[in-house]
Amino acid sequence: MRSYLVVVDESEEARAALRYAARRAARTGGGVVILAIVPPQEFVQWSGVQAAMEEEARLRAEAMGLQAASAIDEEAGVERSIVVRQGEPVKEIADLLREREDISALVLGAAAEGGPGPLIEHFSGAAAGSLPCPLVIVPGRLDGAALDRLG
Repeated sequence: MRSYLVVVDESEEARAALRYAARRAARTGGGVVILAIVPPQEFVQWSGVQAAMEEEARLRAEAMGLQAASAIDEEAGVERSIVVRQGEPVKEIADLLREREDISALVLGAAAEGGPGPLIEHFSGAAAGSLPCPLVIVPGRLDGAALDRLG
């Protein structure tokens, strides 16, 4: 089954990318892979504090993934899976794309204002030619109706 990989965070553009991917998956009989990334934590001198900070970040990422999955269930009813990874976002996305042959597109959301974020900048730049699947960039200015028409 073809799946659309969406990287989620708490931004509006991530929600737009998720909605687009869910609609697209519904129309093509595919699924959505929701990736929540726990960024590396800055070093803290006391290991107990470090572990607590990492656990809190992991729980927050898992909650984002579950919230995204719930939104997909309500809107499109497509098969979805949640992946939580800890590390540098670019590396974790690239690793997942190499590991999963069922991913047919990487779907990223662009902010309505300002320049491209680091993920879009990386994957649409030098890495674009080596991606194992197409990159879809969903403009953050699109409202729900526009996303529904596109999906």
